Amino acid sequence: MPRSRESSFSRHPSRRGAIGVFLREEKFLVIRRSLYVRAPRKFCFPGGGIEPGETEEQALVREMQEELSIEATPIRRLWTNRARSGIQLHWWHAHVDDFDSIKPNDEEVESVHWMTARQMLSLHSLLPTNREFLESMLAGKFAIESP
Repeated sequence: MPRSRESSFSRHPSRRGAIGVFLREEKFLVIRRSLYVRAPRKFCFPGGGIEPGETEEQALVREMQEELSIEATPIRRLWTNRARSGIQLHWWHAHVDDFDSIKPNDEEVESVHWMTARQMLSLHSLLPTNREFLESMLAGKFAIESP
């Protein structure tokens, strides 16, 4: 059984995070968090804390490698919001060449899914910041364009 892990957000005094938004055939890449991280078993976009001295883009690439074993390419920042905990989240549209290569890190990710925005919004266990992101996108506050 994997050991309990401290959230990457709690390890970083900057209290900032980079979130990856991947779109394939009108569906988003969504993870269900493992039992061993903060907000266990919640659904969300993949992402994590930005380490001191790291750019948002560098954090995004590192977190996608750690959580899903994928080589992500950041495209552009879509949006920024703040969680109730005070963590500032930077949402990045990103690209990966081979989605079939996804291998979730069991300590952090229980499962990987592809869902539409509406499917995600119907989940009771969707993180509130993710709900806010999707509602803002659907309200036209920003658009996700193909690379």
